[in-house]
Formats: sequence, structure tokens, C-alpha cells
Amino acid sequence: MGGIAATFVADGAETNGAYSISTWRLDPHTTGPGAHHHPEDDVFLVTEGTMSFLIDDRWDDAPVGTFVLVPGGTTHDFENRSDAPAAVFTIATPGNFERSMPAIVDWFRDHPPGAAPQPDGTNL
Repeated sequence: MGGIAATFVADGAETNGAYSISTWRLDPHTTGPGAHHHPEDDVFLVTEGTMSFLIDDRWDDAPVGTFVLVPGGTTHDFENRSDAPAAVFTIATPGNFERSMPAIVDWFRDHPPGAAPQPDGTNL
């Protein structure tokens, strides 16, 4: 189990609300934000390692170079189930997703990242 780092590259104020761009890096065997949905579309590009994505009720592994599209309103999550760090470049549209960050930070403080399941379904 490890940590999560998020960096906002462009926010809604900079893009007139058109989109927000962020990067997310998860240490090995680290869960993500938990299953959630929001009105924005998310486009993820895996830039390092392999990230596992939940889309609706299905988990799939996405290696580096994979694009993942999550339409607004779709339940989704991501986590790093691998032995190496994993990272994604994310575009949310429309923008202003970053306005949710104070609530997200509070949620992570109250629910720290946990150990992601191993490929065999067990936790470390």
C-alpha cells in the first residue's frame, strides 16, 4: 500500500470551463478514489505502468499507452494493482473538476488509500 499524488496542469478557470487536465500517480498496490460518478467525461492516458480501471461493473488492466474513456455519469474507479508505480494523464470535460478537490482531500484524509487486490484477488 502506498500513496497517491495528483497535480492539476490546467483548471477550468484557465480553459474557460472547457476542460481540466490533471495527472495522478499511484504507488504499487494502492487503491484509488473508490467507485464514484460525476457529470464530467473523463479521458485517461496511462503514462506509466499498468492502471486497473473499473467501468460500470467491470475491472480491466490498462498498460502504458492505453486510452480509457469514461462518459459522464458512469460509475468508475482506478487503482494500481501492480508491483510498480502507475500514472495517468487525465482530461475532464467540461472543466472545473478541481473545484471538488477540497472535498476529495477531506475524503482521502478520512479514507486513506488501501492495498489494491493482487491479480489472484487477495490483498497484501
